[in-house]
Parts: sequence; C-alpha cells; structure tokens
Amino acid sequence: MNENKSESEEMIRNVEDESSKIIDEMIEGLENEASEGLEEVNDAGSNVIDKKIEEVKNETSEIIEEPLGDMPLPAKAKKHVRAMKLIEKAKKIVNESNKRADACKLLLETDLEKYENAKSELGKGGLDTCLSFLKKLKYQTTDDDLPEEATVVFEVKEELKPMVLKDISSGKFSGFIYALIGGFAMAVGMVYLATEKLGMTLNVTKVPSEDVTQSILAWFSTLLGLHEDVAIGAGVLGFTVLLVMILIYMIRVSLKARSNLHFAVKQFVEAEMYTEQKSNCKEKTDKIDAHIKDAIETLKTYEILLKEQQGKLKRIHYIEGEKEKSTEYHDKSYIEMRDTYELIRAIKDFMAISMSEEGDLSSKSVLYLQHAKDQIDKILKRFY
Repeated sequence: MNENKSESEEMIRNVEDESSKIIDEMIEGLENEASEGLEEVNDAGSNVIDKKIEEVKNETSEIIEEPLGDMPLPAKAKKHVRAMKLIEKAKKIVNESNKRADACKLLLETDLEKYENAKSELGKGGLDTCLSFLKKLKYQTTDDDLPEEATVVFEVKEELKPMVLKDISSGKFSGFIYALIGGFAMAVGMVYLATEKLGMTLNVTKVPSEDVTQSILAWFSTLLGLHEDVAIGAGVLGFTVLLVMILIYMIRVSLKARSNLHFAVKQFVEAEMYTEQKSNCKEKTDKIDAHIKDAIETLKTYEILLKEQQGKLKRIHYIEGEKEKSTEYHDKSYIEMRDTYELIRAIKDFMAISMSEEGDLSSKSVLYLQHAKDQIDKILKRFY
C-alpha cells in the first residue's frame, strides 16, 4: 500500500512539474510576442508612443474599476474586459475621425460648387460685357492676352490607408477544444500507465472486454492507497481527467486574456496615431475651405466693380463713339479702360491657377488671390 501511495504521489508531482513547465513556456512565449509587438509600435512612433502606451495602461486600470452594470467585474475577467473596452474605444475614435474627414470632403465639394457658381455669375454680371466693350473701344485685348480659367478639381491627397480594427476572442472556445484534447490525452496516458502496472497489453483495434475494463478502473483506486474498487477507480480517473481539462481551459483563457490586452493596447495606440494624422488632414482642409470662401467673396466684389465699370465703358462708347485707337479717347476714358482691363486681368490670372497642388493648397493660388484683392483696393482708393 505504501509503495502504491508513493507511486501516486510521484506521478502527481510529475504532472504538476510538467504542467508548471508548460505554463512557464507559454507565458514566456506570450511575453516575448507582446514585447515584439510593442517594439514594432515603438519603431513606428518613437518616444511619443511610449508615453501613449503608459497612458493607455493607466487608463485601463481606471476603466477596470468601473462596474459592468450593477455587477462588479470578476478579477479573472479583468484583462479581457479591459481589452474589450480598449477595442471598443479605439473603434469609436477611428469612426469619429473618419466621419469628420468625410464631412470635410463634403464641405469642400459644397465650397467648389459655390465657387463655380460665383465664376458663372461674374461672367454674366459684367466681365464678359466689359471685355466686349474693351474690344469695341479698341483697347489692346485679344483672347490670347487673357489666360483661360482652370477647372477646379480639388482632391485632398489621401496619405493614410483606412484603418481596420480587429476584434478579439475570449479564448473560451479554443480553451474548450484544447481541454478536450488534453483530457483525452490524459485519459489515454493513465490507462496506459494502468496496463503497464497490471502487466497487460491492450489491443487498440478492439474494444476491451468488461473484465479488462474493470481491472484497469479498479487499479486507479490503489493510487489513493485503497483496495482495488471499480467505482472509486472510475471516480479517480474521471476526477483527474476533469482536473486536467479545467487546468488547460483556465490556462488558455488566462493567456488569451493577457495576449488580448497587449493587442488591444497596441491597436488603441495605433488608433490614436491614426486620429492625430487625420486631424492634420482636417487642418489642411480647413485652410482650403477658408481660401475658397475668400475667393468667392472676392469674385462677388469683382462682380460689383465690373458692373460699375460696364456702365462707364458703355457711356464712353455711346458718347465718344468708336475710334481707331484707344489712345484717341479722352484721358479719363482711357484710365477707365485701363483700370477695367487690369481688374479683368487680375481675376482671370487667379482663376487660371489651380488651387490644388499635390493634394494641398497651392501657394500660387494664394498669391494670385492676394494680387486680385490688391487690385480691388487700388480701384476703391479712387472713390474713397
């Protein structure tokens, strides 16, 4: 009996040592994997990401203290719940960032539509008529003198690929599968051990007889220092297999929870970086939006001024008639013709420059718009 007891204790110690070894190897592998994952993130974002990871870790500690509804969170579920909350928050900030970017694109489309309408109104409101009168008054202007208007196609350069966040699993299903495999392996191993001790050789191609089965089951009771008993032996076998299955299941779920948390932290940091870069795109879009709005107001001002110049040119043409050269008109009339042409030239030069330059606001467009506004100031100084 003592010999059987010592054998059972030795077998249990071997199982515990082997289980501890497996757990240590799995944990070490997971930590190495998580460390490699965080190193990749650090390479992408340098020291800034280190700060973010620390902030996220602190934040997850605060998140976990919050109750889930009215029920407190179980201690073993904390890592998985923290990971789930981080993934959920990462999805939220990415979705909000994408919505803001889409709103900016829609705003640009609306601005460009208004800009095209303003150009059309300018042509109808005085520019085309002024050009016609300047030709009649023999002022030096041909179609080649003035540049053609550029078609505005403003597409913000997409520097970022859409970010797709991955969901995480709890590891319960895979843990259940591993537990079944481990339990089966444990059962086979224990049956093999029993046959070795009993001096039997099982034929795996056939179902063992009832006597053989009872002998094997009865042997397991001796592990507890008891006499051979089928019921107790079956209980020992079932309990041992179940214990191993529970152990494997808990290890799998625990390791998966730790892995999920590392993965969730990495994704959350990447989501914040993605959002920051999207914010930079929004700043560019805001500059473009302000430029287009400024251009529209300038076109409207030109429409007013050219309508006034149109009346003056009409009066000159009606009173002084058509002469061979524009220099033959009265000096004040010639000044009106010159100022009208300079206005047209300035706004035409601006409209001929593309606002887009590699997905960003064109510096030339900004410069030519300012020149067009300077011409407005020059004309207004004559009146005030």
